[in-house]
Amino acid sequence: MSQLNPAMPLGVFDSGLGGLTAVRELRRVLPGEDIVYFGDTGRVPYGTKGREVIISYARQDIAFLLSRDVKTLLAACGTVSSTFPAAEGDALPAPYLGVVGPTTEAAARATKNGRVGIIGTEATIASGSYKAALEPLCPGVETVGAACPLFVPLVENGHFAPGDPLVELTVVEYLAPLKAAGVDTLILGCTHYPLLAGAIGAYMGPDVTLIDSGRQAALALKARLEAQNLLNPRQSGGATAYYVSDAPERFSRLAAILLGDENPGAATQITIEKYDLRWIRKGYRPATD
Repeated sequence: MSQLNPAMPLGVFDSGLGGLTAVRELRRVLPGEDIVYFGDTGRVPYGTKGREVIISYARQDIAFLLSRDVKTLLAACGTVSSTFPAAEGDALPAPYLGVVGPTTEAAARATKNGRVGIIGTEATIASGSYKAALEPLCPGVETVGAACPLFVPLVENGHFAPGDPLVELTVVEYLAPLKAAGVDTLILGCTHYPLLAGAIGAYMGPDVTLIDSGRQAALALKARLEAQNLLNPRQSGGATAYYVSDAPERFSRLAAILLGDENPGAATQITIEKYDLRWIRKGYRPATD
């Protein structure tokens, strides 16, 4: 790693498409920043994997981004953010941020009746990460959690448009208990889920505030860069480079829809398995794919 400086790009990673919700928000709040995005499309979803597998995947994702000399690392993935050890994140050569902290802080500010719903992948809900982070911020809070394992495959296969019958059926199946519990705030604990916000919001009703993990992470990252004097001074002109581990054409096609760009640029496929965090720390860089 080179010494960190404001001109270096931001590093963002996710198991697939979901982290693009964070990229979309980063473009809005930090339009002058360059971004390197990695979506692990060959191994999505992470949420059905075991803890050690998730951590090993995250280490490889991080190693790839560090090989691109990023100045910060955003785990735009609720599963990784709930699983990756905090001590490892603190020891990385670039500042590391997950989505759990910023998202729960926003939920604590939003709730009026103290009943908060949490939806996420199976691994995220099993970890209890959002509940544990929320309770100190909102004493006495009641939480209702629900794993939504089909949401990520739906999004990854292009099913996220309002009115899609598969989406609407799945939303009702997963969210009925949370609606019955009377939550007034719903944490979208996976960055894929904001892409389903239209259907989720329509079902939960206008009195329920949806907390977008991608947006909250982007705002928190901006604050951290400001505090560490790492903001790029440019006010516009930031570029994004996209990397994936499989199916770059499909990723680019869906990215154009999600980001609102007619041509977000071609995604480059890499062999993620050859990136090792231990080697990157020692200055080793794999040959370019």
